[in-house]
This record gives sequence, structure tokens and C-alpha cells, in this order.
Amino acid sequence: MICPYCGVNDDKVIDSRSSEGGSVIRRRRQCLGCDRRFTTYERVEQTARLVVIKRDGTHVPFNRENILKGVQIACGKRRITEESKARLVDEVEEELHREFDREVESRVIGERVMRRLRDLDEVAYIRFASEYLKLGSAGELLAEIHQLNERPRDVKSQRSLFERPQPESSEAKR
Repeated sequence: MICPYCGVNDDKVIDSRSSEGGSVIRRRRQCLGCDRRFTTYERVEQTARLVVIKRDGTHVPFNRENILKGVQIACGKRRITEESKARLVDEVEEELHREFDREVESRVIGERVMRRLRDLDEVAYIRFASEYLKLGSAGELLAEIHQLNERPRDVKSQRSLFERPQPESSEAKR
């Protein structure tokens, strides 16, 4: 590895750790020329390139930046962290690479993004859905909002509602 400080191609690895769920290896290195330390990251290169089939039938290479751009536009000035947006894109990308070998329809990508945006932020979801579903009238938009309001809320954190309470011990009753 070439040192970013002095340009010498001689270093030693001080520490290696996996990060981002094991998909990235972070290496801490020390240059043997200038003794300064720097960090490198190793990622697995996606060799099997995924191709997206657009609505008009054209085929384009998968580009995660297109998803991120759409999510950022949908989120606008909402109070949603960049980490949340990046995590959403990471989840969609990982799911697509896991389930599809070569080709995926843009419809599938849009549906997966919408499902995650619905849980992240309802306004961002409506913004994305209005463009993705090509809602052409206020009535169609209202129907989508009505459907959003009818769905069950916050299902993930309601697990405790379905767990049985533990019986009180005899000492607790005294």
C-alpha cells in the first residue's frame, strides 16, 4: 500500500477488523518510511453485475446512487439522518444482490424502497410513492394516504403486547 503522506510503498498492518456487518475489512497501517499511520478499507467487488430492466424495456447497470438520490429527494428537508437513508439503500442493495443473479425489474426496486420508506417516514413515503406510482390526481394521492392511515402502526415495537405476563412470585405478594 502506498503511504498517503510520503508515497513510500512499504508498510505494516497494525490492526485488522471487520466492519459494516463483516462486508468490509478495516486495516490500520503504519508506514515504515515516515512512521505515520493510516487506515485502509477492503470491500468485496460485486463481480456479477446486476442489470435493471426499466419500464420501457431498456436495460441499464444497477447503480445504488440512483436509489440514494431518489430517497434523498423523497426525504427532502425532513428530519431523517443520512445514516438512516444510507442504511435503507444498503438494505435494498443487499437484498437485491441476494435474491437476483443477473436482472431485476425497476418495479421490484421501487417497491422495496417504498416499503422501507413507509416505515421510516410517512411523508417521504408519500413523496416517493407519488412519483413512483405516477399518481396523476389528488384523488389518487388521497387514496394512497387513506391506505397509509389504515395500516397497522409500529408493529415492530409491539411485541411486548403479545407476551404473557410472568406470574408474581409468592414473595412479591407479601
